[in-house]
Amino acid sequence: MKKANLKSMNKQTKSMLITYAMVIAVFIIVEIMISTGMMSSLMQGLLVPLCIYSIVAVGLNLCVGYLGELSLGHAGFMCVGAFSSAVFSKCMMTSGMNETLRFILAILIGTVVAAIFGWLIGIPVLRLRVDYLAIVTLAFGEIIKNMVNVLYIGKDSKGFHVTTKDVMALNMDADGTVILNGPQGITGTPKNSTFVIGFILILLTLFIVQNLINSRDGRAIMAIRDNRIAAESIGINITKYKLMAFTISAAMAGAAGVLYAHNISTLTANTNNFGYNMSITILVFVVLGGIGNIRGSIIAAVILTLLPELLRGMKDYRMLIYAIVLIVMMLFNWSPMTGERSILVSGKKQRRLNKNEYIVGCKKSGNLFRWSPCCK
Repeated sequence: MKKANLKSMNKQTKSMLITYAMVIAVFIIVEIMISTGMMSSLMQGLLVPLCIYSIVAVGLNLCVGYLGELSLGHAGFMCVGAFSSAVFSKCMMTSGMNETLRFILAILIGTVVAAIFGWLIGIPVLRLRVDYLAIVTLAFGEIIKNMVNVLYIGKDSKGFHVTTKDVMALNMDADGTVILNGPQGITGTPKNSTFVIGFILILLTLFIVQNLINSRDGRAIMAIRDNRIAAESIGINITKYKLMAFTISAAMAGAAGVLYAHNISTLTANTNNFGYNMSITILVFVVLGGIGNIRGSIIAAVILTLLPELLRGMKDYRMLIYAIVLIVMMLFNWSPMTGERSILVSGKKQRRLNKNEYIVGCKKSGNLFRWSPCCK
């Protein structure tokens, strides 16, 4: 039994090291290309968005692939992280604070605020399942975006002023400045996001997710995904672990939002960047990269972000080729979930039970499932 566990641990460690090595190798190659002038300015401008989409795709994969719950509200968590960090950075620009320290604090603030929103939304939402959960999370994402568009925030010598009417309703002194101007968003946010910082955040995201899914808590989360009834029957706190995974996933989306906010000069909340379209785009990264495949999510995010720009010269055929690539990636989806999730034992394709696996029967459907306790 110890030998089997050691072999399994070595396999997990090998997969983690391959993912880290792949990310580091790409970072080194890109830095060499930038230093030697081999990369165009257009491609350099895509480096930070690549990091943004990779981070949020890994975070959503934790929710969809390992928790087994479909969320379409991660664009809303990106919006929360982006605007909370941008408000902080805009307020601290005249304070004389070191730029690096200010940006680190902005990342922490955006991540924490997004995590709080994820926890608050997750309490009522995670009682739902499948399609109902997707619809409600989508609604919450749209609510967050629309709330930002009606919010006006200003600052003067007396402090902060907040209203939902218009700029004149802020009633600021002559020295006051508008920070958040409703639908016009925030202008003048410092552009602190760089490829190096994005690379560091990707490594931190991978470290958190990989260590979580290989821990006792991660095995409990996957047990809920595989068979909720069986997991609850052995004493796993369903609500606790669902909230844990959903909150961590929302926090990662918030961190990606911070990078997004500090990569553009004017931050606005519209359908393309923080609405339904963005949520679907992130979900496409997860599905095409492989549900439950962290490395695949990063690869899919990079390919599908670069592809439209690389095909821009082909004019009318650009979207046709893009659609064909999506179909091919779906047909050759290399998700690891096919062989690792609980399988029906009574089917034709069977494999021998490991020493720490048991047969669990479902009274309602009569099906038999393979079951590996999370405490093993």
